[in-house]
Amino acid sequence: MDNKRIYEDLLEIIDKDQIAINEILKNHTYTRLGGKADFFVTPTKYEEVQRLVSYCKKNKVPLTLLGNGSNLIIRDGGIRGVVLSLKHLNKITVTRTSITAQSGAAIIDTSRKALDASLTGLEFACGIPGTVGGALFMNAGAYGGEIKDVLDYCIVVDKNGQLVKREASELDLGYRHSNIGERGDIVLEATFQLKKGNYSEIKAVMDDLTYRRESKQPLEYPSCGSVFKRPPGYFAGKLIQDSNLQGVRIGGAEVSKKHAGFIVNIDHATASEYIALIEHVQKTVKEKFNVQLEREVRIIGEDPEK
Repeated sequence: MDNKRIYEDLLEIIDKDQIAINEILKNHTYTRLGGKADFFVTPTKYEEVQRLVSYCKKNKVPLTLLGNGSNLIIRDGGIRGVVLSLKHLNKITVTRTSITAQSGAAIIDTSRKALDASLTGLEFACGIPGTVGGALFMNAGAYGGEIKDVLDYCIVVDKNGQLVKREASELDLGYRHSNIGERGDIVLEATFQLKKGNYSEIKAVMDDLTYRRESKQPLEYPSCGSVFKRPPGYFAGKLIQDSNLQGVRIGGAEVSKKHAGFIVNIDHATASEYIALIEHVQKTVKEKFNVQLEREVRIIGEDPEK
């Protein structure tokens, strides 16, 4: 892969100030983990995303989509090829009882726009620290609500660089799952269908959920949020707690003493340490309770060269 040639080609698609070379990715993740990206690009138009997808496919250049890095671990060796950030595509529009939010908008901000318009349905998202695109990708949910409950449709760029409308029913939305990644789609915007509600009642629910989140979760440290999916019939945090794993450390990564379902970066952890601690938790819980914890967090990128 000729990076000089790739850079020259990228300049034909997007402006120079939208391309960063050897960008340190831990600056773009909630865990503060991750090596460098060969190219970190931040398009501002749908057409630029389409052209980037088409270019990378045609020239066999690896293309990796990065949201705001809230449910993601990037390995210490970084990511080769082009890393695509949609952070500048963050417009949110309210039309009667629906909200259309671009992929790079925070789902928290989208829930607040719903509150401002006295629309109910997105209260559950008031504490989810991801983007709209990321929320669709994993059918994010909290406190009994999920994206699938309110999603009407989304606009994506498919793997061939074409704009396509996908109805919610086409996305195979299940517990922390969609088929967006399997299709090779990149979400550009989503439209949520909500209901008219009472501002004070909506705000009260959001205030309560925010309090519950802030009082129980270790938000004072970098983390990827909830590490594991909920096993059928169990709670991941309870299994980890009952395995006496709270406070266990590998390097700078620690199983949170405040909430066992979280692993926190308390002292400049590396991605390798963080991943090793995840695997240690999985192994210990399996041995003690014969329950296999499945990761909710995604792990991407390359290990560092030795």
